[in-house]
Amino acid sequence: MKKFDLVIKAGILISTKEKILRDKYILVKDGKIKEISDFLDPEIEFKDFIDAGNCIVMPGLINCHTHLPMTLFRGISDDLPLRKWLFEVIFPLEKKKMNPETVYTGALLGCAELISFGTTCIADGYFFQEETIKALLKAGLRGIVGQGIADFPTPDIPDPEKNLFKAEEFLERWRKHSDLIIPSVFCHSPYSCSEDTLRGAKKLCEKYEVPLMIHLSETHEEVSEIVSKKKKRPVFYLDEIGILKEDLICVHVIHVDEKEVELLAKRNTKVVHVPESNMKLASGIFPVKKFLEKKVTVGIGTDGCASNNNLNLLCEIEMAGRLAKISEGDPSFLDSKTLFDMMTISGAKVLGMENEIGSIEVGKSADIITLDLSVPYMNPLYDPITAVVYSSNGGNIRDVIVKGRIVMRDKKIITLDVEEISDRIRYLSKKFLC
Repeated sequence: MKKFDLVIKAGILISTKEKILRDKYILVKDGKIKEISDFLDPEIEFKDFIDAGNCIVMPGLINCHTHLPMTLFRGISDDLPLRKWLFEVIFPLEKKKMNPETVYTGALLGCAELISFGTTCIADGYFFQEETIKALLKAGLRGIVGQGIADFPTPDIPDPEKNLFKAEEFLERWRKHSDLIIPSVFCHSPYSCSEDTLRGAKKLCEKYEVPLMIHLSETHEEVSEIVSKKKKRPVFYLDEIGILKEDLICVHVIHVDEKEVELLAKRNTKVVHVPESNMKLASGIFPVKKFLEKKVTVGIGTDGCASNNNLNLLCEIEMAGRLAKISEGDPSFLDSKTLFDMMTISGAKVLGMENEIGSIEVGKSADIITLDLSVPYMNPLYDPITAVVYSSNGGNIRDVIVKGRIVMRDKKIITLDVEEISDRIRYLSKKFLC
């Protein structure tokens, strides 16, 4: 007799953007999708069952860029230009207020928000990242977690000369701790990290076989600074020093010219679009058409809650679509299937995890979400993918499963005490204003 840990009855199953099935059963064992069947064999045994007959069942969402503990900064510094926001508000606040306790609590709040909006995997960069890992593991979420480094004092590395030492210590400690976590290095930017720091970070990531993450070409001012100092545009500068590789994840990448896009494509470097943060800080418009035309792999991210105010990837992807259409003057550009891919399988490719997550297929990890179709705004339902991309706002996420483990059921988060976390956040936020 076959035994399974979990069976999910799917009314509508979006396996991939090209494969939409109806009335299927997903059979899960040991965290993996073992079978997808037309009927449920009465002879099998299973420990748990989810009836999603009136739901869309689809891959868990993949948020390719977050700063999870920055939920604590939500609403504290709105409506400012990037440089002023970063150097006059955020950096001083981080130095004064961020410590292991605040990072852990902020990350827990972020995890609860991610789960409620259907995100099962993130790529995160910040400080005291061991605390972020602890929060992710408590929540039952998956992530690439990058130790943040820069060539100025940070909350967890007061002496910047020790930034690479701290990074390697982090990689060594967490590399085999959990199969849900991949430790990484997050270099803040080319203007805040020296050439030696960038080379050293890349060498560490190659040694431990993990991705390197970096903010790149976010503002005109940043590009001008690099050109002035290095006599090259930022993408060519990173290539010259050996950083521009297949396992580099570049975030923002707004102010790039045609030759830079071509070089990113040639090196198979991955890029992440964070439209709401870019718009809020007036940084510019990500040239998504140029990247897609050159077949650069593009993922979607929310950025941190200080520059976005939420971690809702479904709202982010809808915004990405609408922004692309108006900026290109073409309503057919960046269609719903492409947008769906950006938050699922393309996001998995950005993180180098496409063989494990990003689609619902036999052999892959059971990272699965269900979307309730009983809510008014999901009806009538003509096309499941357009309904997900353009109609769902995340409020109808019902169940969230990560590696076969149910972390939210019937809209109730199982792994975290949300009320307790919220109480703690309210207490900490009062201290932030002192």
